[in-house]
Order: sequence, then structure tokens, then C-alpha cells
Amino acid sequence: MDTIAQTAATIAPVTFVLIAINVIVFIIETVSGGSTNIDVAHRFGAMTVWDLEHGQWWRMITSMFVHFGITHLACNMLSLFNLGVLVERIFGSGLLGGSLFMLVVYFVSGLCGNLLTWRVQKSRGEYYVVSAGASGAICGLLGVYVAMLFVHGLNQFLDFKAVLLNVALCIAPGLTNKEINMWAHLGGLIGGVVVTLAYFAVLFAR
Repeated sequence: MDTIAQTAATIAPVTFVLIAINVIVFIIETVSGGSTNIDVAHRFGAMTVWDLEHGQWWRMITSMFVHFGITHLACNMLSLFNLGVLVERIFGSGLLGGSLFMLVVYFVSGLCGNLLTWRVQKSRGEYYVVSAGASGAICGLLGVYVAMLFVHGLNQFLDFKAVLLNVALCIAPGLTNKEINMWAHLGGLIGGVVVTLAYFAVLFAR
């Protein structure tokens, strides 16, 4: 098991560093008052529209590493592991290959998810709804696979039905549970698609 973990960490270093950061933040949350405590989550970087409107834009980054409860963390980290390792492997290992691409997709997608959340919540007057989690960034990794469907020579290696199923799993929960921020999921997914298509556009233009 240790050998498998070490091999995976070597292949996908960014994925494992991101997981480690999320877990460490969660542990600190837990010992500081509880990860399901809204005040604790906010203190450690969760965001609201009010925060952003008052110049606390850094919360768009920090909120990606804050989670509400062990189930929230576990589901996101499992998805991050499954998708992150594959992205780093597909796009090449090493900091200047798949790892750098993984890092860009993760943060750009997370920001897109939080930006869409901010705009939607502001339009609804939801200035004090607390948002947090890595879901937007993770849906961006799913967006990588969606984008590959449109790249000639790559779509033949993808299972179209499987991709659609994963998109549904990413978006559908927010349709039935109002506490789930579906806008972060959607924004992250779009961000991942755009980054990936831009990557291939630059690559093929050389």
C-alpha cells in the first residue's frame, strides 16, 4: 500500500499536495470549534457576498480549502484524487507538464465557480450565505474530460456516456438540495472546459 501511494504521489504530486492542504485545514477547523460550525468556517476563509463586496477577495481562494463536515471533505477529496491523478498522468508528469496544468485548472476553475456564486448570490440579495469547498475546482477537472470530447484525436479514447454521467453527478445534487452550491459546480465545470480548450488551441497552433 505504501509503495502504491508513493508511486501515485510521484505521478501526481500536485494532487497529493492539494489533498494534504485540504485535510490539514479541516483538522485545524475541527480542533478550533468544529468543521460544521459556520463561524469557524468563515474564520478560516469561507466566503460571503458581503465579504467580497468589502474587499476580502482573498476568500475566493481560501474558501476552496474549507469544508463543512467530514462527509463534505471525504467526497471532495475522493473526487480530487480520482480526477487529479488522471489529469496529471494524461497531460504528462512533472512540474512543467501535467502538474502545472493540473494546478492551473484547479485554481482557475475554483475561481470561476466562486465568481459565478458571487454574481448569482448578489443578484438574489443573499449577502450572508456562507460558501466553501473544493467542488468548483474539482468540477473543473471534470471539465477537462468534457473538453477532450471536442478535441480531434482525443475524443475517441473517451466514453461519452460516462462523461455525461459524471457531469450529471456534478450538477444534479444542487437541483435537489438547496444547501449545495450548484453555481460553484457549474462555474467550475465551465472554467475547466475553457482552460483545456485554450491549452489545446495554443498547443496545436505551434
